[in-house]
Amino acid sequence: MEFVQLIELRTKHIDQVNALVDEWLARTAGRRSARRRMSCADRDDPGVYVEVVEFPSYEEAMRNSELPATQEWADRVSEVCESPPLFRNLDVIRREDL
Repeated sequence: MEFVQLIELRTKHIDQVNALVDEWLARTAGRRSARRRMSCADRDDPGVYVEVVEFPSYEEAMRNSELPATQEWADRVSEVCESPPLFRNLDVIRREDL
């Protein structure tokens, strides 16, 4: 079953978050199981951002989380956030291309 992880970040340092994402992408090339990623800014709550990361399955997402570069990314991104990141783990039960 496809799996999506939402990561909500509250930060004044989105440029640093993006630099950390770029570093993670380079370090995990060819090893990560994430298939697609989207970064979004909350229009109604400035300073809140949501990362949407798609995986083939929950198991693949957990394998991706165990990569040292992923664990390091989570630690380093927490340092530039005002509060701990909020993770939502979602099984995809329906999808349509509209």
